Amino acid sequence: MIKRKWLLVFCLVVVLISQGLAQSGSVEAPLYKEAKAPIDLRVEDLLSRMTLDEKIGQMTQAERGSIQPKEVATFFIGSVLSGGGSSPRPNTPQSWAKMYDNYQQAALNTRLGIPIIYGTDAVHGHNNLKGATIFPHNIGLGATRDPELIRRIGEITALETAATGVDWTFSPCVAVARDERWGRTYESFGETPELQRLLVGPYIKGLQGPNGEMKGRYIVATAKHYLGDGGTNWGTGDGGFWIDRGDVTVSEEELRAIHLPGYVEAIQAGVGSVMVSFNSFQGLKMHEHRYLITDVLKNELGFTGIVVSDWEGIKEIDTPDYYNKVVRAVNAGIDLFMEPNTWRNFITALKKAVLNGDVSEERIDDAVRRILRVKFQAGLFEAPFTDRSLMAQGVIGNQEHRAVAREAVRKSLVLLKNEHNLLPLAKEARIYIDGSNADDIGNQCGGWTITWQGASGRITTGTTIRAGIERAIKGRGRIVSNLNAADVAVVVVGEKPYAEGVGDNRKLTLAWQDLQVLEQVKAAGKPVVVLLVSGRPLMITDDLKDWDAVVVAWLPGTEGQGIADVLFGDYNFVGKLPITWPKSLDQLPINDGDEDYDPLFPYGYGLTMDLEN
Repeated sequence: MIKRKWLLVFCLVVVLISQGLAQSGSVEAPLYKEAKAPIDLRVEDLLSRMTLDEKIGQMTQAERGSIQPKEVATFFIGSVLSGGGSSPRPNTPQSWAKMYDNYQQAALNTRLGIPIIYGTDAVHGHNNLKGATIFPHNIGLGATRDPELIRRIGEITALETAATGVDWTFSPCVAVARDERWGRTYESFGETPELQRLLVGPYIKGLQGPNGEMKGRYIVATAKHYLGDGGTNWGTGDGGFWIDRGDVTVSEEELRAIHLPGYVEAIQAGVGSVMVSFNSFQGLKMHEHRYLITDVLKNELGFTGIVVSDWEGIKEIDTPDYYNKVVRAVNAGIDLFMEPNTWRNFITALKKAVLNGDVSEERIDDAVRRILRVKFQAGLFEAPFTDRSLMAQGVIGNQEHRAVAREAVRKSLVLLKNEHNLLPLAKEARIYIDGSNADDIGNQCGGWTITWQGASGRITTGTTIRAGIERAIKGRGRIVSNLNAADVAVVVVGEKPYAEGVGDNRKLTLAWQDLQVLEQVKAAGKPVVVLLVSGRPLMITDDLKDWDAVVVAWLPGTEGQGIADVLFGDYNFVGKLPITWPKSLDQLPINDGDEDYDPLFPYGYGLTMDLEN
């Protein structure tokens, strides 16, 4: 009884002393919580306090659909993401912010209070969010060759994304697309490394801030997909695809010359993360390629940020055992694992690997150190929750941002043919408009819009190509429904939305419905302007002679008015092909610099209109 009394007295004294010290300010906060302390010291202080479970949790990224906020706290999860099309309901900025803050609050309730970093594929605007500004896909931006425009696009994307709480985007794509049959061609700026050298740095500066702020109105960027994703061979695809996730068989010298320069630019621009690619290099999956990840990216190029896997990227490592897939990928140098639905299995496997000695604690510490460094750089410890003031400013999808997207559309357009100077069109003309992509906001936005694969129809707010033409000629010309009554026909053809390997296509032909419309216009003897809305070149050689004017509009996004701006001569064409346009499928793959280079239209091609006459 006496011992128990003394124990109670001792505990009381400790409590009173602690309270006194706290009130007097004598108890110092941990160094990692000191905002003014050097980041490296904060990282080391926090790392020294962490258990193995907490470290492994930081290396884990779960998809929002497979994890609850309370599980973020239980497993010390470091990151949550929204995959393509994964959005809260209703899909509004307010719902996004509430969702983000719920996850963040759970993370802050843990012993050390380490915030999560939330990622999404904001690849042409905050494209998972309905009502956001949707810019042209990268292939169109490559046609502009305008670094300052690309910087502004990155800045707007960051602002609209940050306004919903999200602090990390898996963009820009740094791929050099060498075969247009690849379903991700439109995610690339083009077929030569010169475009990546020109545009990657400005895009990252726009996303992260001119001085790498990564906070406030800016977010963390990702250069992807490392390395060689655009250089795979047809027929080697993985995951059930023809070319996507396939094998790159060029020499290391050629790999470095074509596919590495964009990453050099990204690192020089201070990019916060690099995503590893699904593809293989000379038979070895990139997700287990220690030489290219650790020796080249981290050591040779000096990258100090986060190396993140792609969606279930370790799944295709050639071993049937999940444990060994984890071991190989961690030892190759991947730091943060996008295991969207199997994140619990990942945590179990990695802990077992460390305890077994198959993964060293030094490797774990290197990974966590990188993750923490980016979180400190992004200011997540000081400002972990959504900045509601950004949303209150009405930044999402506002007219100012849409004006920049409209400018991007104008500058991305490439004029391939203009027989008898049919363009520019007169605003007084009677115009017949038809084609599958004439009045479809979903088709002109393409994949990675609201959903992963995208969809046809009125999926978000914006201006279709037809609506843009209607506005341009209002009060002067008119759109007619009778072809015979028209002065000119505008036929908008191309592709329907797709993403990744789903879009692998060995034919690249126009849809029969569009070809039928073009035949009708030909039979009527009307001059025709053909607009190609697609993520890559299509086979048009046999039909080209029947078309008076041909414009490549790529996948322009929500601001179709930008097309009308140029068709009617308010602006001239400035876009140049970022990718070679082949004559036939037999030529594929075809790229600038090939020995037998004989395309329908060469890389860099693009006409202008005679606006003076």
